Amino acid sequence: MKRVFLLVFIVFIACNKEEPTTFSEAANLEMLIGVDGSKITLREVLYKHKGKKILIDVWASWCKDCIVGFPKVNQLQKEFPDVTYLFLSTDFSKPSWKKAIQKYKIKGEHYNLPKGMNDGDFVNFINLSWLPTYMVIDEEGEIALFKAINATDKNIRNALEEN
Repeated sequence: MKRVFLLVFIVFIACNKEEPTTFSEAANLEMLIGVDGSKITLREVLYKHKGKKILIDVWASWCKDCIVGFPKVNQLQKEFPDVTYLFLSTDFSKPSWKKAIQKYKIKGEHYNLPKGMNDGDFVNFINLSWLPTYMVIDEEGEIALFKAINATDKNIRNALEEN
């Protein structure tokens, strides 16, 4: 009986992980590359938009689910025009990344995660295992939605609607 209780307790604790509300210092210092080749930290990008909600879309040009999600994000942009839309590409190929922005008419602020989707402090912090991944940052710079993998996830809309 003790073993059953212990097993249930361990499963409960494992499933009841609290999601972070702030980025780790290492994730904040992750260097992003702008479309123009400029370098900026995640912290600096978030600070530029303090006071506004931010939808982060982590994607790649080769990702079919990302491409399917762009029209859904576009719909969110129409419904929530005051939100900043931050697209973080995990592409290693800068030409493919830039071409995809044009091809799919992705409107928003664009940066590249130069270490890709399997390395780097930001992707490690969010435990990136699927593309696309969406996050919502509130007006205070806190993480309002830690992770969603579908642009139609009701939690994205809920986080964008919250005051």
